[in-house]
Amino acid sequence: MSKYITIKDAATILGMSKITLRNWDKSGKLKAHRHPFNNYRVYKLEDIDKVVEMIESNIFIIKKKKDEIRKLAVQHLEEN
Repeated sequence: MSKYITIKDAATILGMSKITLRNWDKSGKLKAHRHPFNNYRVYKLEDIDKVVEMIESNIFIIKKKKDEIRKLAVQHLEEN
């Protein structure tokens, strides 16, 4: 059974605003579900975990590229 969290909790975990999450829901980037009693947006915790993984992997890729750029810059300086 999936565990659901509120939009506030999802925003806190992802480090973004509730407005961003609402926009993602409208655009289909991160689908929100609706609470059966109050119709508020709720998110599956497993979906939030997937987004966190994507963010972390992109940060790793960006960091790796920055390190490669630094190495190229140092090599260029050493050649001159």
